[in-house]
Amino acid sequence: DDNKDDQESLGKAYFSQIMGVALSATSNMKLFHFVYDWIGTPYHFGGSSRRGIDCSAFTKELYSEVFNLDIKRNSRDIFSMVNPVGKDELKEGDLVFFKIHSRSISHVGIYLGNNKFAHASSRGVAISSLDDAYYSRFFYKGGRLLASFKDEFKGSASTGSNDMGDDVDESKN
Repeated sequence: DDNKDDQESLGKAYFSQIMGVALSATSNMKLFHFVYDWIGTPYHFGGSSRRGIDCSAFTKELYSEVFNLDIKRNSRDIFSMVNPVGKDELKEGDLVFFKIHSRSISHVGIYLGNNKFAHASSRGVAISSLDDAYYSRFFYKGGRLLASFKDEFKGSASTGSNDMGDDVDESKN
């Protein structure tokens, strides 16, 4: 099955290059495929489709498709489901939370590695860096989904409330 291995390593090299993340042998290709597929999708507050999506809907969709987990629909609620982790402890697939012009959590993304994260920003679904002055300034905490929620939500049907997302409108910055 050398051909499949070759394709996988080509895929990893490609994603490493375009996303600026060094993929390892253990990297979740499904995660990178998902992000790549959604890059450029327009931002729409409260949106949850390819026509327009907000940060929490993007995160919820990714967790559903990549990890088969049903998580909540807004960033503060999602934060209640995680174990907080420091910026230096982040692992691929962890969540990153921001307080953008707000005292409460207002933005969420998915950590990819090399200080890069995927999120639905005001410019649409994109990959940004935690080292970027803007995101560095508003970074709040990283989060790893609690094992108890993983068990509870594994494969469950989407029963979460479909309340609107909660991003701040970043386009005003």
